[in-house]
Amino acid sequence: MTPRAVPRTAVVAIGGNALLRGGTHATVAEQVEAARRLAAPVVALADTGWRVVVTHGNGPQVGFIKRRADLAAALAPELPALGLDMCVAESQGGLGYILATAIAGRLRSLGRADDRVAALITHTVVDAHDEAFSHPTKPIGAFYPAAGARELADLHNWTVAEEGELGRRRVVPSPRPRRVLETESVRALSSAGFTVIAAGGGGIPLVEGDDGGYQGVEAVIDKDLTSAYLAAELGADLLVITTAVERVAVDYGRPTQRFLDRLTCDEAERLLAQGQFPPGSMGPKISAALDFLRGAPGRQVLITSPQQLGAALDGHGGTWLDSDPARTTEEPLNGTVTAGRPQ
Repeated sequence: MTPRAVPRTAVVAIGGNALLRGGTHATVAEQVEAARRLAAPVVALADTGWRVVVTHGNGPQVGFIKRRADLAAALAPELPALGLDMCVAESQGGLGYILATAIAGRLRSLGRADDRVAALITHTVVDAHDEAFSHPTKPIGAFYPAAGARELADLHNWTVAEEGELGRRRVVPSPRPRRVLETESVRALSSAGFTVIAAGGGGIPLVEGDDGGYQGVEAVIDKDLTSAYLAAELGADLLVITTAVERVAVDYGRPTQRFLDRLTCDEAERLLAQGQFPPGSMGPKISAALDFLRGAPGRQVLITSPQQLGAALDGHGGTWLDSDPARTTEEPLNGTVTAGRPQ
């Protein structure tokens, strides 16, 4: 990656599962260590002259926070009940602290005096009539066996859904983001040289009230969709989405599975329409990528795993999405990233 004289902006979206797998023995220490690993490629990107904005998911964490609050209510009814909006806010504070400390620590370990990192509480406005409120799809919290999931669903009026061989999880509404209230704050901090952590968990979900104010709602917004929206509003050149796999694949999990180095918008749209990217896994990431790429020419999206992030940013791995039809999935991916483009 070659330094540039004029800073460009990259939004790096880190999945909640990249920090915490959501198992039965999840720990804060696990998240701290994962954040330290992720800090290295984030700082390396900033070192090449990019302005970096980090966003993060909170699927496991927000579910744990909500579950803890529900259990505490039975023991201490005087404590206030927590809605999902407050749980998202708590996850932003906790994960923002962990990520900011990891990134600042990495800068300090490299002898950088300008270890300026800001974790910003972020609110996202959604449509009160979004159909997602009647069709919950966003998995949160831990995995449960079928019998345990049914028992919890009956006890707490949950909606649960099967998550493959791992078991079942609670699912909640996930409306599309319409506006991020702190966009200009993110822009100002980034322009001042801060690495900014924002839009945690997709943002605290709000709807506009009849009185012109805002009200929190029971939802968890998809962090990739909010990240794409924020990246477009900031005029970012690069959107990075981390996920569980190194590259996007077609026929995933089948004998005919094939990984893709590059995708154009047209190719991605065609494969999405064919059902190659399911709603519960790669689908939202591809949709977010397309939202971002449609906004302006010259933008790119990188989808890769946290472990491969550093190498992929150097042009060795990951799947790159580009609006340029001249690029095809058959082209080799070699060289390094200059201005966000694999060369």
